[in-house]
Amino acid sequence: MISFRKLAKISLILVYLVIVAGAVVRMTGSGMGCPDWPKCFGYYIPPTEASELEWKPNKTYNKGQVIILNESLQVAKEDITTGTDFDSANWEAYTKHDYAIFNPWHTWIEFINRLFGAVAGLATLLLAFASLKYWKKQKAVTLLSWMVVFGMGFQAWLGATVVYSLLLPFKITLHMLMALVIVAFLLYIIFIVNKENKRITYDRTTFVIAVVALGLTLIQVVLGTQVREFIDHQIDLLGAGAKHLWLQDPTLVFYVHRSLSIAIILVNVLLAYRIFKFDLGHLKIYWVLFILVLEIFTGVAMNYIAFPFGSQPLHLVLAAILFGVQFYLVLDALKPKTNLKTS
Repeated sequence: MISFRKLAKISLILVYLVIVAGAVVRMTGSGMGCPDWPKCFGYYIPPTEASELEWKPNKTYNKGQVIILNESLQVAKEDITTGTDFDSANWEAYTKHDYAIFNPWHTWIEFINRLFGAVAGLATLLLAFASLKYWKKQKAVTLLSWMVVFGMGFQAWLGATVVYSLLLPFKITLHMLMALVIVAFLLYIIFIVNKENKRITYDRTTFVIAVVALGLTLIQVVLGTQVREFIDHQIDLLGAGAKHLWLQDPTLVFYVHRSLSIAIILVNVLLAYRIFKFDLGHLKIYWVLFILVLEIFTGVAMNYIAFPFGSQPLHLVLAAILFGVQFYLVLDALKPKTNLKTS
């Protein structure tokens, strides 16, 4: 039987897969691949060809199925079988938005993203039920596990509002931050049920620096989503083929984002120096430094090599992983096994 901690780790991996899928959705511009929610054009399994969304005579449509008619989405009011002529009484216009474009690639990329979300949601629900055994001795485990479930539900609702808003940037940013909150909850669950006797030494200064590093990463993620908004605007203005022009005349947010990366590097190097100097036992600092190097590489590649393929989603996913590793390092620094003796 799978252990509770392993189930929590599986849930965490699945949530990160949702983040990866979401990054791919952003990279490919597939956010409106499914213009409705939770179904996709009214189907549980989305169509693969535009002809499937055309009105046809003598065809059966189920209630809620969608067609594209005169550049608008029409939804079947009831289960119907069409006659030889279109009858508007059987259909109603989709009122959430007026986006009515079908691109099979975008549709299936967005559908896979939602599928990952559903699987991750199921895993966290199983985790919540499994956490009930901790209720008597460690209530925090059970409470946090159910908070993850509610967080996933809220995240799903946010996903729907993102679609209904036609990918409003503020809501995309909130969607990303909520994913990081869920990651933090899962990591804390994994931390408090961990029975491994790790050699960690407490140092208040190191803990403070670790918290500052985590906070800077979170700010950087928010700024990064704003830079991405600017790039999306540039793509609409200049076209997908003009990658070398996307960062021409960038906004102030871009310069703040780039400059803050220097501060993030310095703070994490200082953190590593203190961990190594006092032999504090925080081995996750190696992961932090490695991920930072990759983040710098992908950032430089986007700026100076005109956004090579995959650099944008990789940059975002690395930031999310960096946040997770730093958060766990903060937890380790907060509840150590021994205290640092500086005398």
